[in-house]
Amino acid sequence: MQITRQSEYAIKTLIEIAKAPFGEVLSTKFIAEQQDIPEDFLKKTIKLLSMGDLVTTQRGTRGGVRLAKPAEKITVADIVSSIEGPIALNVCLSPGYECPNKSNCKVSGVLAKAQHAMLKELKNVTLDELV
Repeated sequence: MQITRQSEYAIKTLIEIAKAPFGEVLSTKFIAEQQDIPEDFLKKTIKLLSMGDLVTTQRGTRGGVRLAKPAEKITVADIVSSIEGPIALNVCLSPGYECPNKSNCKVSGVLAKAQHAMLKELKNVTLDELV
């Protein structure tokens, strides 16, 4: 598994928003300029973050984006999974996947341990710690 550029941009976006006082609305143009993210791509990223309940958006001349919850309640795992979907090192570890080789597979146990360790780390780091 490789974290995509969009996940990287999502983390940078939320860091920028978290720098502002909670509830303050930032324009996508401002975020794009501060974090050197193409604005069109940023808008797509914000849509995914909104669907993941990490940000809320406001339309209009004073519109923009703000955190949906305090930065200390948002983990890196939350951010990545809102962009990438469920985090799995291999398809066999994806939620709901029924592997036909599960009973005799010697690899899935090792991958499961690695995935557990990675998720533990991503869940232990909150947005406010990154700010």
